[in-house]
Amino acid sequence: MLKTEKRAAISLALVYALRMLGLFMILPVFSLHAGDYAGATPLLTGLAIGVYGLTQGLFQLPFGFMSDRFGRKRVIVAGLVIFCIGSIVAAEADSIYGVIAGRALQGLGAIAAAVMALAADLTREEVRLRIMAIIGMSIGASFMLSMILGPVIAAAYGLRALFWLTAGLAVLGVAVIVFVTPRPAARGFHRDAQLSRRDVGRILGDVELLKLDFGVFMLHLVLSATFVVFPLLLVERLGVAEALHWQTYLPVFALSVVPLVPMILIAEKWRRPRAMFVGAIGLLILAEAGLAYGASYAAAFVALVAFFAAFNFLEAILPTSVSRIAPADMKGTAMGLFSSAQFLGAFAGGLIGGALLARGEYSDTFTALALLLCAWFAVGLTMRPPRQLASRIVSLKDLGDAEVERFVEQASALDGVEEVAVYAEDRVAYLKVEKRFDDAALRALVAR
Repeated sequence: MLKTEKRAAISLALVYALRMLGLFMILPVFSLHAGDYAGATPLLTGLAIGVYGLTQGLFQLPFGFMSDRFGRKRVIVAGLVIFCIGSIVAAEADSIYGVIAGRALQGLGAIAAAVMALAADLTREEVRLRIMAIIGMSIGASFMLSMILGPVIAAAYGLRALFWLTAGLAVLGVAVIVFVTPRPAARGFHRDAQLSRRDVGRILGDVELLKLDFGVFMLHLVLSATFVVFPLLLVERLGVAEALHWQTYLPVFALSVVPLVPMILIAEKWRRPRAMFVGAIGLLILAEAGLAYGASYAAAFVALVAFFAAFNFLEAILPTSVSRIAPADMKGTAMGLFSSAQFLGAFAGGLIGGALLARGEYSDTFTALALLLCAWFAVGLTMRPPRQLASRIVSLKDLGDAEVERFVEQASALDGVEEVAVYAEDRVAYLKVEKRFDDAALRALVAR
């Protein structure tokens, strides 16, 4: 990567991580403090946890479209400012309705699509996949950090301090965008990173992609609903003080990596993706059953390790499967709809978790979630394993029309190339290739 590309990757990953850290830090603690707010009920507690997903899911694509018109940096800064205002509203709220309004504003500052578009503007086609991978890793790291920091900060300084810290993180994100992130020379449309409205119908018509969208919806539904209840289970049933919750989450995350590595190897190297996919859903079902009926701290700990091993595997394999199934020139559209399904799942999970919590029995919540996962398990059994394909993006800006036509013809004939799509207005080629594909042959073709 060029120096500017490295700076773009690190700064945008940091901005994304700061925002997600602010969203996630209340997940393991809010249900413990909800009673401090006037009008709080279990259902409204769940709504406060998940409502950001509704506004995020609804507004991330409009924010992406606005970034095409008004500029990436302006829209990202505006989104971070809205996020900051939402954090302040939540910090100063005395009622549960104020917290819900603040969390909704946090989600409304939906910068995900604009960040991805800016990343695409700042990078060459041949390194763009690496940039997107760095941003993706920052999201996972921020989630794990939030689960550890949230209980420590909330126990020491209260929930208001957590929201004020979130506001500060948003301000820091603005500073990074303004002073660190490079300014793109020009804005372009990148089909591998942005949603094309004219392609939405085709993506929605693909049953296999819809199954993956349903999968990520269910995965984040279960995550949100589980953590409406799990912090209460730790305190009230298992007697673990809030300040010590990090001592549960830290080893859980560390141990969950142990089964994750062989799961990925079996899925990718030994080419058993569907078996491992369905097996991971089954592991989530067992984890929820363990939380429902385990009577000891050890049982809950083991169940949580199983939960996050399965969650982390599915969180990795679902978007990978979307990339493999979606047409080479519609990956941005497919991933945009996939992300919206993810955030809407978080919203549904908060509502369902709150509704189940209102019943009063923690075991009922986990049992109901296990039953919901059985529906996803049944859908998983019907899925076709995606072919082991990878994406390649090639700039054709230096080629004339006749040369572009020859490139498409000759690239399609290369051994291991499954699909080539070129748009004359973009002067970019989007390829789907098999894993055995020789990149040297493609480079030689472009040079020739």
